Amino acid sequence: MKRILLIAAGLVVLAVAWFLGSPLFIDNIVDEEFDYMLDGGGVDMDTVMAMPESKRMEMKDGIMAAAASAPDVSAADDMPAAAPEVVAMGNFIDADAVHKGSGSANLYRLGDGRKLLRFEDFRVTNGPALVVYLAKHPAPTQASDVTDGGFVRLGKLKGNIGNQNYEIPQGVDVTEYGSVVIWCELFGVLFSPASFTEG
Repeated sequence: MKRILLIAAGLVVLAVAWFLGSPLFIDNIVDEEFDYMLDGGGVDMDTVMAMPESKRMEMKDGIMAAAASAPDVSAADDMPAAAPEVVAMGNFIDADAVHKGSGSANLYRLGDGRKLLRFEDFRVTNGPALVVYLAKHPAPTQASDVTDGGFVRLGKLKGNIGNQNYEIPQGVDVTEYGSVVIWCELFGVLFSPASFTEG
């Protein structure tokens, strides 16, 4: 009986160790498209031309297919929805010597009024239970900056590497938030912040 209890306790310890330790050596890579500029097949060329050439080439097939399949539009039709507008932007930085981050965070207002947060060329130290917060503090450097200042949770981090999109809940006034942070909910640890500047 004692041996069975020891084996069970050992299995529990191994499971906890795997949950906490595996993110340190396993990356979760995401690569979501930013196809919000394609509205009913319409392509906003100003937005496309503002992208780096490498990004345009990645999206070439999708843009060409959307344009080719778009229905004919007469001059009397309503104007299509406005292209996405950059409201704010920032760059991820290291929170400390262990928790590191890089890449950009751009906050967009879409043509239909929705707001979207997009990470590009993003990379952060992996960890357990990582989430994305909009934080009111403009330049958080420690956990209390995030928790005491106020925040809104956008969801679980989709991957510690790669391009990804997070919709902002309706009713959230993005002008009240000065940064986006990658946060470990399990231990209350700041992994990487990005301070916003106006777009």
